[in-house]
This record gives sequence, C-alpha cells and structure tokens, in this order.
Amino acid sequence: MKKMFSIGFWEFIARVILRNRVVFLSGIVIITILFSMQWKNIKFTQTEANLIPFDDQINVDYRSFLKNFGEEGNLVVIATKDPKLFTPKVYKAWDNLMTTIQSNKEVDLVISISNLKKLVKNDSLESFELKPLINTNKTQNLDYLSQVKSELLNNLPFYEGLLFNKKSGAIRSAIYLDKKIINTKARKDFVLNKLIPQIAKFETETGVDLRTSGMPYIRTLNAKTILDEIGLFIGAALLITGLIFFFFFRSFRATIISLIIVIIGVMWSFGLLGLLGYEITVLTALVPTLVIVIGIPNCIFLTNKYHQEYKIHANKAKALQRVITKTGTATLMTNLTTALGFATFIATNNVLLTEFGVVTSINIIALYVLCLIIIPIFHSYIPAPIPRHLGHLEREYLTSFMDWILRTVKYNRVGVYITTILLLIFGIIGIYEMRISGSIIEDMPKKTAFFDDIRFFEKEFDGVMPLEIMIDTKRKKGVMKLSMLKRMEELEETIQEIPELAKPLSIVNLVKYSKQAYYNGNPEYYELPTQQEQAFILSYAKNATQNSKENLMKSYVDSTGQFARITTFIKDENGEKMNAIEAQIRAKANKLFPSPQYNVIITGKASVFQKGTQYLLDNLLSSLAFAFVITSLLVLIMFRSVKMVMVSLIPNLLPLVLTAGLMGFLGIPLKPSTILVFGIAYGLSVDDTLRFLAQYRLELARNDWKIKKSVIATFNDAGISMFYTSIVLFFGFSVFMLSSFGGTVALGGLVAITLFFGMLSNLVLLPALVLSLNKTLSNEQEFIKPTIDILEHTDEEVDAMENKK
Repeated sequence: MKKMFSIGFWEFIARVILRNRVVFLSGIVIITILFSMQWKNIKFTQTEANLIPFDDQINVDYRSFLKNFGEEGNLVVIATKDPKLFTPKVYKAWDNLMTTIQSNKEVDLVISISNLKKLVKNDSLESFELKPLINTNKTQNLDYLSQVKSELLNNLPFYEGLLFNKKSGAIRSAIYLDKKIINTKARKDFVLNKLIPQIAKFETETGVDLRTSGMPYIRTLNAKTILDEIGLFIGAALLITGLIFFFFFRSFRATIISLIIVIIGVMWSFGLLGLLGYEITVLTALVPTLVIVIGIPNCIFLTNKYHQEYKIHANKAKALQRVITKTGTATLMTNLTTALGFATFIATNNVLLTEFGVVTSINIIALYVLCLIIIPIFHSYIPAPIPRHLGHLEREYLTSFMDWILRTVKYNRVGVYITTILLLIFGIIGIYEMRISGSIIEDMPKKTAFFDDIRFFEKEFDGVMPLEIMIDTKRKKGVMKLSMLKRMEELEETIQEIPELAKPLSIVNLVKYSKQAYYNGNPEYYELPTQQEQAFILSYAKNATQNSKENLMKSYVDSTGQFARITTFIKDENGEKMNAIEAQIRAKANKLFPSPQYNVIITGKASVFQKGTQYLLDNLLSSLAFAFVITSLLVLIMFRSVKMVMVSLIPNLLPLVLTAGLMGFLGIPLKPSTILVFGIAYGLSVDDTLRFLAQYRLELARNDWKIKKSVIATFNDAGISMFYTSIVLFFGFSVFMLSSFGGTVALGGLVAITLFFGMLSNLVLLPALVLSLNKTLSNEQEFIKPTIDILEHTDEEVDAMENKK
C-alpha cells in the first residue's frame, strides 16, 4: 500500500512536469535571474579563517590584545641582500620608493634606512630627540654611504632584527599600514594597484631584486590566487565531467544539457552566497566546483535510466515518465544522504564550516530538483535515442570488470577478508604516524614568488608570523617601573633561547636604546639603566615621547601604561611546535609575573591559527561521528535491522582508515583542508552502500531468497551505476589537484583516493559480507519490510498502479 502511494505520488510529479514544461523552464529562468541579481552582494573574506568560536577564551584574549594595541597584522616588509643598495644611484631610487610608499593614504608609517632616526640626548631640554641617521646632502658620496652602513650594522642594536640582519647584511624596510584598512578592500587595492607596481618600477630602474612579505601582503596575494583558481576549477570540472559523460553516452545533446544543468547550479551557488551574505572563503570557493562534480552523477543516473527504459519499451513518452516514477524516491534519498554528509559541518560550531555546510547541502538538493525537471523535459523535445546512444548498456569492458568482482566475491571471500584486515592494519599503523599542522602558509601556493619571499624572511629575519605576549600589570603606569622592565628583559632572554623565534621587540629595547643615547650613542651601553640611572634616563625617555608624533613607545605600551607588549616572530614551518613553545614561555612568565598580581596573555595570529586547527580537528571528528550516527539511524529506519547497520558502516569505515594511514606514511598532516576529506568522502560513499543494500533486498524478494542469484542481479543493476558515479566523482575531485594551494591539492587528491577505495569496498567487501551473513540477512522473518523504501519501483509495480487506475 505504501509502495502504491509512492508510485502514485511520483507518477503525479512526472505528469505535472511533462505537461507543464514551459512553466517549469520559465520558473527556472526566473529563479536563475533572481539569483544572478544577488551576485553583487558577494564579497571575498579579507581575514584569515578564525576557526575558534567567538566566545572561546582564546578569541577573548586575542580581542583583548587588539583592544589595547590594535590590529597586529599591519606590517609589510621589503628587503634585499644586494650590496648595491649602498651606492648613490640605487640608494636614491630606494629613497624615492620609500617616499612614494609613505605618500599613500593607506600607509601609516614607513621605517627605512632612508628616513631612519637615531635617538640623541638633548641636555638643555632633559630629553631625547630623534634626528635623521642620514644626511641627504651626502648620499651621492659612496664613502659616506659605506659609513652609514657600518654605523647601522655596528652601532644601532635597537634596529637589529627589525631593519637588518647583521650576519648576512640583509636590509629591510618596515611599512605599517593604517590599521583601519587592514581587513577591508582598500588593503587589496593598495597592495595590487600601488605597492606592487611601485616595487616593480624600482627593480626595473636598478636591477636590484626586492623581497616583499608581511601579513597584509600575503593575505592579498593569497586571496587573489584563490579567486583566480575558482574559474580554473569550474572550467576544468566542466571539461572533464563533460568528456566522461560523452564517453558513457556518445550523445552531444545529452552532454550539453547536463553541462547546462550544472552551470545553472553554479549560478545558483554564487547567488546563494550573495543572498545569505556569506563571504567567499577558502572553503566556499570550492562550492561551485562541487556543484559540478556532484551534479553530473545525477545527470548520468537519470539519463542512464531513461536509456534503460527506452530500450525496454521503445516508447519515449513512457520512458520519460517512468524515469521519474520509478527512481523518484531512490534519487531523492541518495541526494538527501549526500546533503546530510555536508550538513554535518553545520554542527561544528565553526562559522567557516557552518557556512560551507549550509551552502553545499542546499545546492545539492537544488541540483537534484534541476536534474529531475530539466532532463525529462529536454529529452521530450529532442528525438529518441539511437542505438549508438544505448551502446553503453552492454559495454564489454564493464561487464568483464563486474564478472571479475563477482568471481572474487563468490569464490575468494577469505582472500577478501585477509586483504581487508591487512589494509586495516596498514591504515592503523599509518594513523599513528600522522601529525597535526597549524601552519598558516603551509597550504599557500609554493610555486609563487610571494611564497619564495616568505621563505627568504624566515631565513633572514626568523619569520613573518607574529607571536604576541601581553602583560597586564594591573596598575596604571606600571610598565615603566624598572623592576617591571627587568622582569620583561628576563622573559625576552628566554624567548631568544628558543631557536624557532625571532628577536623580541618591546619597550625594553627602547629603554636600552635610551641609555645608549644618553651615553652619546655608545653601543656598549645598550642595556637597561641601573637603579641610580633610572630616574634621569627614564625621565628623558618620557619627555621625548610625551607630546611627540613619533612616539616610539605607543606600539609597545598602551596609553595608560598598564599593558606591555612583547612581539616576536615565529617561522611558520614550526607551527607544529607552537604548543611546546608556548608552554616554555608560559612556564617562565608564571614565575616572573605571578597571578593575581599580573595577567599574561600569549596570543597573535600564529598562536590563534594553531589552536584553531586543534579545535577544528576535535569538532570535525565529532561531526564525523555524528554523520555515522545519522547514517546508522537512516539505515535503521529504512530496514529496521541492526545487522544491516553494521554491514553498511564497515565498508565505509575502511576507506577512511586507509586514507588516514596513507596521510601518515606520506607525511600529509591533519590541517583544516585535509580534515574535511573524511566528512566529504563519507557523505558521498555511503550512497553506494545504501543503493546496493536496498537493491539486494529487492532482489532477494524477487528471487525467492536465493542469495547468490540475488547478488548477481544486484550487480547487474546497482553495480553499474555505482561504478559510473564513482568514476565521475574520482575524476571530478581530481580537478582540485590543479590548484597551486597545497591544501586544495591534498583535499582533491585524498577525496578522490578515498572514493576510489570506497567504490572497491562497496563492490567487493560489502557483497562478501552480505554473502557471509546471508543466513541472518536473508531470513524472511528478520528482514522486515522497510519503513522508507528507496528502491526503484519495478515494471510490475508501475504496471499494477496503471492498471488499477
């Protein structure tokens, strides 16, 4: 009765679609136009992905730091090791470059050798003055420039690590952008349209190679590369899936309409992003390509079914109606399970993943509706398929492959289980070799010039990723007490002992520089003042900065004097060591600044990103477990058999374990991009399992509960569609390997491999388990009729419904 109702419902849907073709096509056009009007609202994210919930303590601490000291990632650095910099012609061009950069409204401050100030004592004012290091009237003299270089490298330790590397002779300029534009489109416009052309002009004029980096620069070029690759992925996905579709069906018309369907889906996906106000991130940028990769299998399944029906009846109208009537519930449920796999990301309590899950799951259902409407309507307008189009139904290579699997399953199940156990052991051993990476730049395009520049700065200046330490003295003006400065100096000594960290910068450096200036610039006095010296040296420093626009202290001490800041930089390749590094700093800080007298916060983008990666890992593992539970419940509702639940999970867990093992042996770390592999692959692979088990149950009823005969019949029907779908998904996800981003390459490659393993597992291990457990799974008493039937309805059932009418 339930099945008759289902047939009647889908027969009604088929009749409505085919009798109102113009209305449905017009509706799709109108919806597409409405979605395209939302494209103007699409924005690209201007910040790194914050993987931690807003109210988490890590984010609370980071916002506290930003409140006191502003945006930390506003530094752009330009450097060179070319000794020609200290020649008159090149120095003049360098000076002009820095002056031009400083003139941009987006730039707050430029610190360079061309405008460098040195601290000089003024006894009459009992203050320090900032005077130019370089006399501009003498810069045409080569000997003078050599003296400047010598003084910089030997007499100004305050600037070491900030503007020069004494050992290698590398010189750099520090460009501080206006903090208000760091997370806006203005930053992108400045970097791409002003900074880069100005640097290129200098290089052309002088022949000197410059290196550029810093978080604003890295963010901008990284974002530009992501945007450029969206078009590449969409084009490549359309090409490869279109070729596969044509290879299967040998029909230009069917291929073109399938591509039109997924192109409409892509247009809807962009419109949905604009409608919901979601930004294009490294994840949502993948959605349009996923729409193509997941949409084409729907087109293949429905087109294949239409050809099967037409071959039986040779009646186009009847075949088109029965495509919907017989497969409506089956295609709906398989698309729902796929959407559910992506929807589990919504439960991660992470904005980045939640948005990805929402957009992807909605688009999967929208694609299903598009395919169900457009494919029957399109084929109703064109001529019926000819024998060439139907040839794929009896291809020798496919039948040979299926025969080989059947022989293996029937006669060598012991070998299948031994192989499975060995692969499982391999995967488990590999899992213990896996590592977690919180590197911000690890996934960035390694073949680009800006990535080479990052490595340059990591080598010459020990990194560009900031690690911040904020100390709350709990009282106003507490930072400038000598006892406090000495504690900070001791903490900085600990930081300097950590090889992965750069020389720290803080108010301590400025106070040391003040003492050096007080003693007429003698570098031997670059140290903290003694108790006897502190009164007049610190008063000099305070007088110098109290009303000065060039307040050197403002970056290291807040306006109240209560909060101090120590900034260091970490080589991003050491992101994995972040926890150990922080623990070492924290242990020392707790001794020097005991609670509750002080409060020490260790934060910064490098730290937040690393902790976010661990948080994401924990949440995605929970999300994957949630997907297992939901899938199990779905199987339980459909079949009302706990044994069927176990049989459905085992073939889908094995590919995940195997892929995790490969990641461990190949040195591919767990990171935001690769963690997604498991949820995506599981959501796509489980569809094949459900289709196989559902078809197997039907074949048992058809074949008087004869096991082997039922398995063979299942292969002849579900096996081919499982193979076709897996091939399209394999090559579709392989498109992401064209990316220059390591994370996207890993995501595409690992999902493709996992789905390939999943196909073999569902075609070999699953039927082997079914045959081995046949005494219980085939028992008519235990194999209760399902609550939800996702099977294709048979000719007999459809005929019975039609005769009843």
